[in-house]
Amino acid sequence: MAERQAMPLQNPEERTQNFNEVALGYTEEQARAEASRCIECKVPGCVEGCPVNIDIPGFIAQIKEGDFDKAIDTIKLTNSLPAICGRVCPQEVQCEQYCVLAKKKQPIAIGRLERYCADYEMGKGVNAPVKPDSTGRTVAVIGAGPAGLTAAADLAKAGHSVTIFESLHDTGGVLTYGIPEFRLPKAIVRAEVDYIKQLGVDVKVDYVIGKIKTLDELREEFDAVFLGTGAGLPKFMGIEGENLNGVYSANEFLTRVNLMKAYQFPDYDTPVKRGRKVIVVGGGNVAMDAARSALRLGADEVSIVYRRGEEELPARKEEVGNAKEEGIVFSLLANPVRILEGENMTVNGVECIKMELGEPDGSGRRSPIPVEGSEHVLDADVVIIAIGTSPNPMIFSGSSGLETNSRGTIIVDENGKTSLDNVYAGGDAVTGAATVISAMGAAKIAAKAIDEYLKA
Repeated sequence: MAERQAMPLQNPEERTQNFNEVALGYTEEQARAEASRCIECKVPGCVEGCPVNIDIPGFIAQIKEGDFDKAIDTIKLTNSLPAICGRVCPQEVQCEQYCVLAKKKQPIAIGRLERYCADYEMGKGVNAPVKPDSTGRTVAVIGAGPAGLTAAADLAKAGHSVTIFESLHDTGGVLTYGIPEFRLPKAIVRAEVDYIKQLGVDVKVDYVIGKIKTLDELREEFDAVFLGTGAGLPKFMGIEGENLNGVYSANEFLTRVNLMKAYQFPDYDTPVKRGRKVIVVGGGNVAMDAARSALRLGADEVSIVYRRGEEELPARKEEVGNAKEEGIVFSLLANPVRILEGENMTVNGVECIKMELGEPDGSGRRSPIPVEGSEHVLDADVVIIAIGTSPNPMIFSGSSGLETNSRGTIIVDENGKTSLDNVYAGGDAVTGAATVISAMGAAKIAAKAIDEYLKA
């Protein structure tokens, strides 16, 4: 059995000096060699692990034959965002985890092959999709992130008239404001959104539902509504010093860097503090993105402070590895208890306490327990808090009867239906902060239910 094809990467010393994409993508030779590793098992578990049900064996077989046009067509039957998914989906805990080869060897690099097909299509020009006959029914989609875009695409393919309402001035949601250019180029997001627009989807940006129009007003105007509003409200630790200059939520920091283009400084003079020593609190993909962005903005040292150990890091192993290669420092089994104040209310270090792991908690991970008397100070002039997000309650302004739980997330049934007759929801607004592909999977379930509701 041939070895899994390695992903070509920018050199670490070079990539820390730019925001260009780190992973360079397979060549045709590499893609066909990787596809040839597939043993074409009779019961392909990889499909079971895909939230959007791509015919994975089908498109891999087409890559083997060198028919990349058929391969991308196969992918797009169920996934309208393949170039995005091929880059940011955690395939290692989804489709690739169920690959038969994963039991003894390395699984097929399914995500990298998906990316290759999508990039191949973009390189030669994306074919305009065929628009179906209109059903005469209308759907409002709130939010132009991965859930909203997926629901809109599936509903447009079913013949419904779809309008997306996006609160920001650009589309993509977390794909645009949250994920850095070096991991997901903005041009890729724009190209995939353009494909969805070609399906006939109308997109209105700078349109805040809850302010310009209420949810109840949309319910009157449209036959059905899908809520794909994400979880954009940042969480903080509630410790002393979080109000100091130089303390950011990861959401604010990454929005300034990505959506407001601080990474293109000085062409875009977006106000963001470029720290000398930066501490990022958290261990997920967002924390890795913030840390690696801060390094590229010119920090001398960037540290990840996480209260558990390396085995418990929720970030993708690939992203942790990239961060380490770039020189990000990992301060594990530590937790901030206070942000120290310097002159003019600026950050002057972070007081942390060492942690040890106890019994597993509700997440299945061992609970971190403070070690008495282990307080210590880490040098810092910028602190970025990346410990999670929750849905923004503004969307619920002016809505009557939409049920949410104690965490502020929307309550839905197995089909994504909310407590309101013609309102459905999916993605982070329902689950809390999760992955792009899980939001897309939920959106597809809800879109199918909406289609059945409108055609009943």
